Formats: sequence, C-alpha cells, structure tokens
Amino acid sequence: MKTNRRCRALLAVSLNLMALLFSTTAFITTHWCEGTQRVPKPSCGKEKKTNCLNYSGNETANETNQNVVHYSWETGDDRFLFRYFHTGIWYSCEENINASGEKCRSFIDLAPASEKGVLWLSVVSEVLYIMLLIVGFSLMCLELFHSSSVIDGLKLNAFAAVFTVLSGLLGMVAHMMYTQVFQVTVSLGPEDWRPHSWDYGWSFCLAWGSFTCCMAASVTTLNSYTKTVIEFRHKRKIFEQGFREEQNFLDQEAIKYFRERSVQTVSRSVEVFMDSASLRKPRLSPISAHVGNVSEIRREDVC
Repeated sequence: MKTNRRCRALLAVSLNLMALLFSTTAFITTHWCEGTQRVPKPSCGKEKKTNCLNYSGNETANETNQNVVHYSWETGDDRFLFRYFHTGIWYSCEENINASGEKCRSFIDLAPASEKGVLWLSVVSEVLYIMLLIVGFSLMCLELFHSSSVIDGLKLNAFAAVFTVLSGLLGMVAHMMYTQVFQVTVSLGPEDWRPHSWDYGWSFCLAWGSFTCCMAASVTTLNSYTKTVIEFRHKRKIFEQGFREEQNFLDQEAIKYFRERSVQTVSRSVEVFMDSASLRKPRLSPISAHVGNVSEIRREDVC
C-alpha cells in the first residue's frame, strides 16, 4: 500500500512540475501565434538591393531628388512583401524589412480598446494559474517527503488536488480568452500589423500541454486520495470484523468458564454442607444405648 501510494505521489509531482515549466515558458515567450504580414516593398537604396522597388532604374537620382515622380512596373503581389511575425501575451515581433533582426511592439497596445479588459483578465488568470500550480506542487512535495502519518498525507493530498484542479480551470479560461483577443485583433487591429496568414505556434502548444499535465496531475492526486481512503476503510472493516469474531469467541469462553466455576462452586458448597451436617449429628453414649434397649424390651413384654 505504501509503495503504490508513493509511486502515485511521484507521478503527480512529475506531472505538476512539467505543467509548471510549460506554463512559465509559454507565459514569457512570444510564439503563441505566428504567420506572415503583407506589407509594401520599400524603395531600393545603397543598403537595400533586393526585395525592394527600383524606380526607373536610377537609384542615385531617386535618392537626390525627392520631387521627381517615381514609377514602378511591378503590379499585384509583386509590390508587396510577406514578412514573418510571432506574437505572445506581452509582445508582437515582426521581421525588420529595412534592416536585420526584428522589431517588437506591445501586444496590449495593438489590441482594440474593447478587448483590452479581456486581455488583462487573461494575463491575471495566467499569473494565478502559475501561482496555484506552485502551491499544488509544494503541497505534493510535502505529502511525498514530510508526511509522518497516513492521515496527514491524506489531508495534504486533498488540498493539493483542489489547488491543482482550480489552477487547471484558470489556465483553460486564460488560454481561451487570449485566443479570442488575438482573433479580434486580427480583424480590428492596426492596418500595418494585421496578418495575411497565421497559425498557432509552439508557445500555444506548450500552454495547452501545461493544462493537460495539470489536469493529469490533479486526476492522479485524486485517484491516490480515493484509493488510500478505500484501502484504509477496507483494512478498518477487516480489523473490526476480526475484533468482533475474537470478542464473540472470548465471550463464549468466558461463559463456559464461569459456568464450570459455578458448578464447581455449587458442588463444593454441597460437600461442605454434608460434611458439616454429619459432624453436627449427636452420638449416643453406651449407657444411653443400654437404657434404650431395655425400654424397647419392656414395650415388647407389655404388648
């Protein structure tokens, strides 16, 4: 029983730790959603030779004279670039088409005003989700390494399961709220940011993987609590049943013993009474016996 309970506790602690690591990584990274943005090509220059618009083939004239009307023979999608972007809870980063590297903007500033409250609620839920995971992990570690008795272990197990379930529910709500805010921002966000195509990234997968591990840890903890209670009750029932049978056997032995003792006591009392009665019976002297015999003879003569 103790070995099985310890194995279940180790499994629950491992799942909770994985959920905590996944949720923290997803919270601080910017790859919840990723895709491409359709932006106009920049003008060609000395540092920009490719993926740019070359007006009339004369770069020097274009740079020195800004009043000249520029013409481009590129039409349709040839006039646009598709730059890579990735977005998280805090920041949205896109490829810098004018230089190397990326430039990032606050996703909270990009979200529409009507959705900022939901986004902040999602952030608060994510923070509470991580904090409750830490509390559940701490209780599971206490139950695993410092529980001195089965009752204390069951109490810690129950509290750890409650906190883990609550954290999982908060995490699910937070993920769904962020997804809703991002979809609204795709439609109503700034023109220079709206994605041309997008999909969920690895941070989003980590977030839902954290939720899965969290719920698995809570189910394992509840299962351990339930099995321990059932085994404890079963052993208690067996002990009580054995105690009752032993008590009944002792009662029968006691009744038999007292019955035999009572019979022996009565028989001894009878023996003592008979002995005392025999001792109290009067004994006749020889003279009295002779007088009795003479009186009997006289009675016979008279008759």
